[in-house]
Amino acid sequence: MKFINYPIIKFSFCLTVGILCAHYFGDHFKAPLYLLGILLVTIAILWGMARKKMFQNSFFGIVTYLTFITIGYINYQYRLPQNIPNHYTTIASTDSLQFIELKITKELKPDNYNHKYIATVRALNSKTTTGDILLLLQKDTLRQALQLDDILLLNKNIEAIRAPQNPHQFDYAAYMRTLGIYGQIRSIPSEILTHKKGATTIIGFAEGIRNHIISKLKQSSIGKEERAIVQALLLGQKNEISKETFDAYAAAGAIHILAVSGLHVGIIYLILLTITFPLLRIKYGKQIQSIFIVLCLISFAIITGLSPSVTRAVTMFSFLALAGLLNRQTSTINTLSLSYLALLLVNPLWIFHVGFQLSYLAVFFIIWLQPLLRDLLTSRNYFIRKIWGIVTVTITAQLGLLPLSLYYFHQFPGLFIITNVVILPFLGLLLGAGIIIIFLALINALPEGLANIFGRIIKALNDFIAWVAGQEDFLFQDIPFSIFKVFGTYFVIFAVVLLWKQLCFKRIVLALSSIIVFISVFSFDKWKSTDSELVIFQKSRTTLIGVKQSQELVVFSSDTLQDLFKSYPLKSYITEQNTGRLHQKETPSYFIYNNKHIVVIDSIGAYPKLNNIDILLMTESPKIHFERVLDSLQPKQVIADGSNYTTYVNRWQASCIKRKIPFHHTGKKGAFILK
Repeated sequence: MKFINYPIIKFSFCLTVGILCAHYFGDHFKAPLYLLGILLVTIAILWGMARKKMFQNSFFGIVTYLTFITIGYINYQYRLPQNIPNHYTTIASTDSLQFIELKITKELKPDNYNHKYIATVRALNSKTTTGDILLLLQKDTLRQALQLDDILLLNKNIEAIRAPQNPHQFDYAAYMRTLGIYGQIRSIPSEILTHKKGATTIIGFAEGIRNHIISKLKQSSIGKEERAIVQALLLGQKNEISKETFDAYAAAGAIHILAVSGLHVGIIYLILLTITFPLLRIKYGKQIQSIFIVLCLISFAIITGLSPSVTRAVTMFSFLALAGLLNRQTSTINTLSLSYLALLLVNPLWIFHVGFQLSYLAVFFIIWLQPLLRDLLTSRNYFIRKIWGIVTVTITAQLGLLPLSLYYFHQFPGLFIITNVVILPFLGLLLGAGIIIIFLALINALPEGLANIFGRIIKALNDFIAWVAGQEDFLFQDIPFSIFKVFGTYFVIFAVVLLWKQLCFKRIVLALSSIIVFISVFSFDKWKSTDSELVIFQKSRTTLIGVKQSQELVVFSSDTLQDLFKSYPLKSYITEQNTGRLHQKETPSYFIYNNKHIVVIDSIGAYPKLNNIDILLMTESPKIHFERVLDSLQPKQVIADGSNYTTYVNRWQASCIKRKIPFHHTGKKGAFILK
């Protein structure tokens, strides 16, 4: 594969290795700093020797690669709280109230009860601090939502972001750590002691522009749902898109249209090239054009919120524009790798963002594989060539994203080709028209008829997406796909494509080896799914007991009428565990699992007269004399699930502590798992 001949790709790979080593194995910070110093000195010495031909270049290359690995390691470690001077986590106490000064830096999508913000902790008990935190502010219709750059003073305690309470659930705490956030504050508007406007930052200024544009769009005759799509396409704001519409785009394989990414930036880049083409006729026109395009792309990235996907795309296209400014020829893969390297040097945590991963994979596969597919069909007909080009781009992008998409989302839209063939040819016109609509709205010159026409076009787009999403037979959901399958699948794809490009003995062996690895991975996952376990799930006001044996799952619940397998928390558990045979039964008062005797006491309060049981499970807040129950059953462990009142649980826990009986509350410690 000729791509590996680019040094920048090798450097990017080494930087990635260093970041991953720091993430999974790194505990030290100072020692790698000394190592980096030694490596840099060694590079300087080897460089001088290489110029005098005293050493072969391989020594210089090895040390250079080690240097980039070390840089990746140090760059990641430098972002950790323990290595940041005055980070609030090294000062804050989670047990007491503290005066906390915050500055709002980003607004997140709210939930049903709270507005969500990312804020910088400027001071803690009057001591200057740094570090970002998650602020959950209860919704209040009588108070205006916070704005970027607002400064607040609260008297609250900092909480840890709760880890997932059930197996195979989305780990929100881990996700927030990839944003550099290690704590949260829950508050209500009345608890804000002071509230003032801070110094305006570039992001805050861009947020003001974005809010002004949205307010102007709201004054037009464009419908709410259509306006939400426009805001997503051009402003990177998906907060107002309804869940139904968002799910429809995902099911139709068009979710990339709503997320401002390389597709949108590429179209805007082409639009800018077109409208600035006359500049090439004047002196220094090429330089003026390149600088203008770069400034426009950077402004667009800032206004849309600097998401990893749009930042990646803007960085890559800016490098392309600057290469033109310098009259330098550069390959697309080299530019892609350079943007990847630059962004990870700026923020190594981006490598763990799903959007960042999917974005780079899609572009890489389009660059690498699309020319092969495109050359399979040649035609003199312009429209056939264009349609075939869209089809090949769509197929190669989806092929590159498929393993990772299955791992993260466990679904595959079977009609993605139809969706993209219909939408992509018109997306450029849609974005161009959207820019004109926004410009006219800003100067209060948007004709109502034009706004109505544009709104109808967006509505037609939504209707088409809804129709495609409605073809449920072509939406493949709940597909179990482990991380081992991801690597195994990519191994097969790369080996087969390399064999396709050049048929030789080495590549035949590589392809056959990849197939063996692929089969081995699937066999391993199937063997792993034969494990048995008992899980007492955490769900508020509900008792859920799952007994998994091989690929069969029996769920005990007091509610036998509701289909629990398609809802939280069982749906994701079933998918990850690859269980195919499902049964739902009423919760028994006594059963045995793996030689463990388990008694369940529900709201009725009845229980069998046994001695020395292993586990006592308390459910549905039974009104019983708990001390007497402990004397009678003499359990080795007590568990209280999420169906109990908190006051009851606290009383039971106190009794168990007094008797030195292990106590597990799923509401605090998460699901109880017994292998």
